[in-house]
Amino acid sequence: MIETPRLILRPWRSSDLARFAEQNADPVVMRFLPGVLTRAESDAYVARAEQHRAKTGFGMWAVEAPGVAAFIGAVGLTRLKFEAPFGPAVEVAWRLHRSYWGFGYATEAAAACIDDGFTRFGLTEVVALTVVDNKASTRVMERLGMTRTVEFDHPNLLDPSPLRRHILYRLSRVDRLAAGPATG
Repeated sequence: MIETPRLILRPWRSSDLARFAEQNADPVVMRFLPGVLTRAESDAYVARAEQHRAKTGFGMWAVEAPGVAAFIGAVGLTRLKFEAPFGPAVEVAWRLHRSYWGFGYATEAAAACIDDGFTRFGLTEVVALTVVDNKASTRVMERLGMTRTVEFDHPNLLDPSPLRRHILYRLSRVDRLAAGPATG
């Protein structure tokens, strides 16, 4: 478990599944991802997240905002699931229910995950990637102190997908320690 001033990043509970499935079925939330998920696909995502954490010690956490909501989305670190010139790599990722956008929760939770990866797991670098047009996520990456390094075609998305072109951001442990706390 990871705690921040406003959030608790914790293992998934069965009570999170319906809310996460609702979030994953929202076309606005999923507009920069390959598509909305069915309940079964959403539940499978959570199962893979828990298996990843059991294997590596880190993964996608369920995020709770005490006093606000018992579940607001998922944030965490995962090993990159495709081959790329910048791999192997550990990626920080987030997916929040849109009711909780604009409050700095993604930045706060992602910063805590990155710090955990650098301190507890000895990672030397964390990456983040998104579709070129996803301005909200690129702003989070910049607030995290990450540096935009390259554009690339995501190998799991084929032409003519408008989601194929991605941006890669990177953050080294040395740069994170030099920068100090991320800003929301």
